[in-house]
Parts: sequence; structure tokens; C-alpha cells
Amino acid sequence: MQNFVDPAILFFVFGVLAGALRSNLEIPKSIAKFLSLYLLMALGLKGGFALAQSGFTATIALSLGAALLMAFIVPTIGYAFLKNRVSRFDAAAVAAAYGSVSAVTFVTAMQYLDSAGLEPGGHMAVAMVIMESPAIIMAVLLASSIRHMQGLATASGTPRSAGAAAAPAIAAAPPSLGKILHESFTDGAHLLLLGSMAVGFISGEAGKTMMQPFSGDLFKGMLAFFLLDMGLMVAKNFRDAVKASPALIGYAAVGPSVHAGIALALSMLLGLPVADAALLMVLSASASYIVVPAVLRYAIPEANPAIYFGLSLGVTFPINILIGIPLYTAMAERFIAAG
Repeated sequence: MQNFVDPAILFFVFGVLAGALRSNLEIPKSIAKFLSLYLLMALGLKGGFALAQSGFTATIALSLGAALLMAFIVPTIGYAFLKNRVSRFDAAAVAAAYGSVSAVTFVTAMQYLDSAGLEPGGHMAVAMVIMESPAIIMAVLLASSIRHMQGLATASGTPRSAGAAAAPAIAAAPPSLGKILHESFTDGAHLLLLGSMAVGFISGEAGKTMMQPFSGDLFKGMLAFFLLDMGLMVAKNFRDAVKASPALIGYAAVGPSVHAGIALALSMLLGLPVADAALLMVLSASASYIVVPAVLRYAIPEANPAIYFGLSLGVTFPINILIGIPLYTAMAERFIAAG
């Protein structure tokens, strides 16, 4: 119940209701962008301060290794489940979205863990960055393979598969893998997060004291304001999400819990701390609706953006915010402690 009386979560619910009622309430894009940048900067600073205090340990290395492994496991599961149920281009795109991560979900989870008295390591912000790109790379390679198979089928006169038939003609070749990798690794949000973490690590305890009014006192209010905007966006995208096939809706609703379960098992195997395990579960269960759609729009133009964007934002995001974060935290506390 703690999550449902949290002011930030209540503002998210209010935003969803306002959007569902088709209110003209809106947050200007420039302000929403500022809020996003603020949250990333504050999160990076907190992570840097924590990392400066703890140093780099074997546990940190295990947590980052687990994050990298989950970044490959999740899109592999997603594509294997969806490839024979929807267009293979759509399957690759959805797998990329769900194999990547949501920074807003991560920030909200950090706030929830802080309020619950759990202190995750600052390195988990690095884990979030690590988990962003592998799924995008896998999706781009899958799409290239699908195009190659289509070309062979066309050349031999073999009819295309049902999934491939839905793909529109492409006027120009998609961007190279090198360009995709550059855009992914140099994304402004990533650089701000890592740069802020470096500043926090270098400045240490003295920097933490100086930045407390900015990165600490203001954080909760800024998060509430941002989640209000996210609630409005969820209401707008929910209509697109419910138009998807039952297989896609089922995956968007249930798949994240499966991913979180795998992350929990991996955390237990590696002996990760409770807070790190909870955040790994949250990251594994989240889906990207910012970086991945921006990249896939050009990398996989055959995929329908309304599907992978609508599902991640209209279905998975609200489930994680309202139910997933407290559920995954409770599971981590129970099973990690029991182990």
C-alpha cells in the first residue's frame, strides 16, 4: 500500500485519469524535457556519491555482469515468443523495446527503495546504461537477417512469409550498424547520466553536501511533476496499445514479470544484495519508450511504432509503476533474505 499513497505515484494516477477524461491539461514539452534532464542529473550525482563511498568491489562487478547478461536474455526470449505470432519485424522491434530499459521506471524504483530504507549501490545507474544498447544491436541484426531471407525468397520466386508480407517497401537502405551503435552509445541522456555520475564520484562527500538542495531536496517534487506528465502520455498511448494482437498485449502484461523472475533467480545465484537485486528485476521488467523508438524508427522502418511504443508506454509502464516496483522489491526482500 505504501506505493499507492506516495504523492509521486498519486500524481501519475491523476495524470492517467486526466488524460482518460480528455482534459486539456498538458505539460509543455520544454518543461517535460527539463524535468527528464534534471532527474537523470540528480540520479547520476547520487550514484556517483554512493560509488565514491563504496568503491569498486567484487559485488559491483557481479551486479554489472548480471545486468549485461539480462540485456541479452530478455530480447532473446521476447523474439522467440513473438516471431511466429506477429510480423518478424514487429517481433524484433518489441524485443528491442523490452530488452532495453526505462530510465523513468528506474528513477521511480530508486525513490521507492530509498523510502523503504533500502540503499542500492550507485553502480546500478551504470547497469541501466549497460542494459540500454544490446537489445537494439540484436534487433538491428535480426532485421538485417530477415531482409536477407526475404531477398533470397524473392530471388527464388518463393512467396514471402505472412509476417514478411506486412513489411512496406523501403525507399532507402536503413542506417548502418555503426551509425546505430554511435547513436545508442552517445545518446544525450546516457552521457548526462554518466557525466553526472563522474562528477559525483570525483567530488565525493563534499560534493554531496553542496548538491543536497539540488539532487536531494528537490528530487521528490520533480519526480511527481514528471510522473504527472507520464500519466497524461500513458492515457494517450493506451488506445493504440489495446489495438495490438492478444499475443502482444499478453506479452506486454505478463512478459515483464517473467523477465523479473529470471533476474531474481540470477541475483540469488550470484548472491547480490537485496537492493541491487530489486533494481535488476525492475530494469529487466521495464521497456524503453524513448531511446529505442527513436532509433528503431530509422533502423527498422518496417516495424509499426504504434505497437512497440504503445505497448511499452500504454501497458507495461503503468503496470510497473503501480504494481511491479513494490512487488519486485518484496520478492527480492523475501527470497534474497531467505537465501
